[in-house]
Amino acid sequence: MAILEADGLTKTYGSLCALDQVSLSLESGRIVGLLGPNGSGKTTFIKICNGLLVPAAGELRIDGSPVGTATKALSAYLPDRDFLPDWMKASDVIDYYSDFFSDFDAQKAGDMLEDLGIKADQKLGKMSKGTREKLRLIVTMARRAKIYFLDEPIAGVDPAARDYILRTIIANYNTDALVVISTHLIADVESVLDEAVLLRNGKVVLHAPVDEVRERTGKSLDEYFREVFAC
Repeated sequence: MAILEADGLTKTYGSLCALDQVSLSLESGRIVGLLGPNGSGKTTFIKICNGLLVPAAGELRIDGSPVGTATKALSAYLPDRDFLPDWMKASDVIDYYSDFFSDFDAQKAGDMLEDLGIKADQKLGKMSKGTREKLRLIVTMARRAKIYFLDEPIAGVDPAARDYILRTIIANYNTDALVVISTHLIADVESVLDEAVLLRNGKVVLHAPVDEVRERTGKSLDEYFREVFAC
């Protein structure tokens, strides 16, 4: 059964159409890549799913309900920008999430911090960009959510950190949940994806299982992406 259903979703900014009649049905238990170049509508779609933007037209339902307070409680969202202040310590971030989200597993988050070697009293302002990215991912994945929206989780970190982030996603998400990973770095995430949704100029140009894309085209998903979006 679909946990996320979009029907004719459209979003405009003045004369710019960021999403154009997007219709999607995504099921639980899948890792889905929301793929496309910068400006294709990926972040706009994710923000609408999380109630941060209102569509100009169309409908979006999560677990059968329109986006609102109830659906926000079901979704764990990792935005594409760092939003935590430098003065916070790693332990403060865990306390912050514990206060805000009833499904947050502080023990799980603490265990992941220990695995990574991040000290609880270490301030964010003293962390590298990659370490901050990992910390934000850890507290997102420590929630027992039904949907995880991860917007460009590997864009700003080095290849070794990307591997850690992808391993963290695979090892810690609820396997009954839906994971939506927005990225333009296809080669790095292809191995973990079950399905791919390709966006171009706000329109869905492909929604298919990754294995089906490989079998039908004889190409990897990354090769197919480069072909579709060749300048």
